Amino acid sequence: MASSAAAFCVSSPSSHALAHWKTRTAPCFVRQPASIKALSSSADYSAVSVADKPSSSSRSNNWLWKFKDNDINIHYEKHESESSDASKDILMMPTISDVSTIEEWRLVAKDIVERVGEVNWHATIVDWPGLGYSDRLKMDYDADVMEKFLVDFVNAPDSPLSRSADDLVVFGGGHAATIVARAAKKGLVKPRAIGAVAPTWAGPLPIVFGRESNMETRYGLLRGTLRAPALGWIMYNILVSNEKAIQSQYKSHVYANPDNVTPEIVESRYGLTKRPGARYVPAAFLTGLLDPVKWRKEFLELFAGLEGKMPVLVVSTEGSPRRSKAEMEALRGAKGVTKFVEVPGALLPQEEYPSAVAEELYCFLWENFES
Repeated sequence: MASSAAAFCVSSPSSHALAHWKTRTAPCFVRQPASIKALSSSADYSAVSVADKPSSSSRSNNWLWKFKDNDINIHYEKHESESSDASKDILMMPTISDVSTIEEWRLVAKDIVERVGEVNWHATIVDWPGLGYSDRLKMDYDADVMEKFLVDFVNAPDSPLSRSADDLVVFGGGHAATIVARAAKKGLVKPRAIGAVAPTWAGPLPIVFGRESNMETRYGLLRGTLRAPALGWIMYNILVSNEKAIQSQYKSHVYANPDNVTPEIVESRYGLTKRPGARYVPAAFLTGLLDPVKWRKEFLELFAGLEGKMPVLVVSTEGSPRRSKAEMEALRGAKGVTKFVEVPGALLPQEEYPSAVAEELYCFLWENFES
């Protein structure tokens, strides 16, 4: 297993980015056992005493997803405080990408479950099939397959979340957020609330080159090449599975601050690309098969379909690539979006700036479940 320590080696937010964020963010009030205490939006939790802040524990396990004729081991982590109070569950879905992993949510999960409030929050982070530390079978992956997985993981009788399927909050990053919204609009999952962090809907090639029929043909050829037995590995190693490509990707658009891209992060993500079957989901993602919708209009309709059904938070980022940023901004004031905030970061703010993201997510929880 690639070093899990990478998730704990993320640099602190730059003073400039975080200072700018602080000036625009109202403090979130967190209930302590005997009083109400305001936590500064600087996310400096050192002000909370050790006695006030409970310790937490985490454990990892596998869940067997039965899909068609396949038995697929799905890797997940549970983060829980050691409080004996009744709890509510949060499901955290990693951003779908070539190097997707539960590691991106760990610090946010730990932060939230250690908060002292009226609700004792537990968090489950799960790797998508074909990504992270889940099995990577050779299948025809598309957005419908990923949606089916989400629905089964939430609703299956033997799911780690079976006891809380009807009382669940779901946070997702990137495409994951949009898949959650799509499933919720259809009524396939019924979360109490949704947090969409840097939501996206178009894969790397479609968002740049579009979806005209001639481009779709080219995407199909590339996808077929990446899935091929020998040539596929060669092409995959050139495009995805090399440390220089991963470092360049993170510095150019995944992280907002290139200085936050550490050798440990690159090494960890590189290790993920070398797992057996690693190229099948990236082949689908790069070429748009995992896109939950095809046009911005459909993207907005997903969120509009949640109007009045549940609170929805959208967390945009200051440093997202121009095209991705435009899609996030389209949700500002959109129907179905209860709250829209902006934090430092680019496409993976929950990993690059976990304190800022945790603060916004917890404020959202507090406003809807504790205030």
